Amino acid sequence: MQKEIDIKVKDSLAQDLQKGVPVLLKDGFHETDSLVDGTILKLRNPGGKFIGKGYVGKQNKGIGWLLTKNEAETIDTGFFQNKITNALKHRKDYYENDDTTAFRVFNGEGDGIGGLTIDYFDEFYLLSWYSEGIYAFKEQILKALESAVPSYKGIYEKKRFDTKGQYLEDDDFVKGERGEFPLLVKENGENFAIYLNDGAMVGVFLDQREVRKKIRDEYAKGKTVLNTFSYTGAFSVFAAAGGAKKTTSVDLAKRSLSKTTEQFEINGINVEEQDIIVMDVFDYFKYAKRKELSFDMVILDPPSFARSKKYTFSSAKDYTKLLMDAIAITEKNGVIVASTNNATFGMKKFKTFVEKAFNESNRKYVIEDEFSLPSDFRTSPLFKEGNYLKVLFIRAK
Repeated sequence: MQKEIDIKVKDSLAQDLQKGVPVLLKDGFHETDSLVDGTILKLRNPGGKFIGKGYVGKQNKGIGWLLTKNEAETIDTGFFQNKITNALKHRKDYYENDDTTAFRVFNGEGDGIGGLTIDYFDEFYLLSWYSEGIYAFKEQILKALESAVPSYKGIYEKKRFDTKGQYLEDDDFVKGERGEFPLLVKENGENFAIYLNDGAMVGVFLDQREVRKKIRDEYAKGKTVLNTFSYTGAFSVFAAAGGAKKTTSVDLAKRSLSKTTEQFEINGINVEEQDIIVMDVFDYFKYAKRKELSFDMVILDPPSFARSKKYTFSSAKDYTKLLMDAIAITEKNGVIVASTNNATFGMKKFKTFVEKAFNESNRKYVIEDEFSLPSDFRTSPLFKEGNYLKVLFIRAK
């Protein structure tokens, strides 16, 4: 059993926790150096009144997460099983949909346990641990998952609690049977090749599911599509499946060539008819301008922060400039799909980047569609950073 200690917090944090704010912010404590990851905290207000139980799991600005406001509740296998069972009920429709066999089953604080996510990939489960604190509960959580799900083939994990939430290298297999990789999963009828045993990323970002479907069903037909920061080409696959005239996928990572090729091939899409370019996106924009290339649709889904030999990109500072680069090579009446997963600003601020970029480019625009996280990525209304995804479909006049 994890150690449990009584601790008084500052009034500001006590008030937040009483409202149900799930994160234990560092500045709400008088002293945090002695707090050990995995310790259960009985949190009390300055007057000594019980306000909740949480655990120590250092992650970003938080030193842990609130788990329950019930003093009698024990943080054990049964506790985790209740949380996971409740989460599964919210994903019932996903389990029953044969067209989509990859989705999020448990989304951290949105499902009541900050620092833990669980994804489902066609009978395989992937647990991601975001702090050493939550990893301390691994055995209880595994037992809870096994009891809550009717059956599974195998369980994998990603340890993401090195400093700054970096991934810790491992083969990631936990129990059950080892997968045969690539594992083919479906998303709205298209295929993705997934690797649960090969580094931090598995091959697709599940939170963009609705955006990909929109591109395929309503925007791609007959269009030339540029997919920047393309990773394994998931947006390109959906654009091609929607009848795009041609897709161009650009990413700096050398692996993007073989990975994108693979995604096209498993969907029966002729790779020869698509362009896959390994190049710094910022250099590609310069190249496209020089060659007077233009596209009917440009997809921008950069990482929040990226550094290459020549450039440093921060979405909070540089997104306006990135949009201007995209506008310069977007056809009249073309569409820019602008996306960011930066949790430090909201949709309102994101829209100011768009306005500024179009004003400075002397182009008019209309926002036609907007997306945030899909329903399997449950969020807490009291933790705005958890609802990080912002996507806009912008018609460039």
